[in-house]
Amino acid sequence: MDVEELKQRYLTGDRDFSIANLQDAALQDINLSGAVFHGAILDGAKLQRADLSETDLSGATLKGADLTQANLTRANLSDAILDRAILDGAILDGALLNQADLKAAHLAQATLSDADLSEADLTRASLEAADLSGADLSAADLTRANLEAAVLDEASLDTANLAETHLDANA
Repeated sequence: MDVEELKQRYLTGDRDFSIANLQDAALQDINLSGAVFHGAILDGAKLQRADLSETDLSGATLKGADLTQANLTRANLSDAILDRAILDGAILDGALLNQADLKAAHLAQATLSDADLSEADLTRASLEAADLSGADLSAADLTRANLEAAVLDEASLDTANLAETHLDANA
């Protein structure tokens, strides 16, 4: 599937793009709210400022994808692979990221209030100045993650792995 076909199908009301291959697709500033990309391949996709609110990206691969300032409010990213993804300034309030792979992901100044990051792999992730208020980080792996100036008010870190984590947080 190419970008034009995706846009056309979305405009006609189609919302199911499960298992689509959109590797390296240029999707900046696009509105795909409510779409289903379960198991889709979006490695290297350019999704800056995209509206992906309430989108199902469960099981999708987004390795190295650029989601800078994307709106992922209440999106389902359970079991998604986001290795080295760029989510700086992204809005992930209420998002499901349980068991997601966020190794070395960039989440500087992202808002993740009330997000479910339970059992997520955040090894070496950059979360500088991220808002994790009320987030569930139980059993998450935060080994060598950077949480400098992150807001952790009412966040749950039960059984989280904080080995070598930089925790200069505003909690």
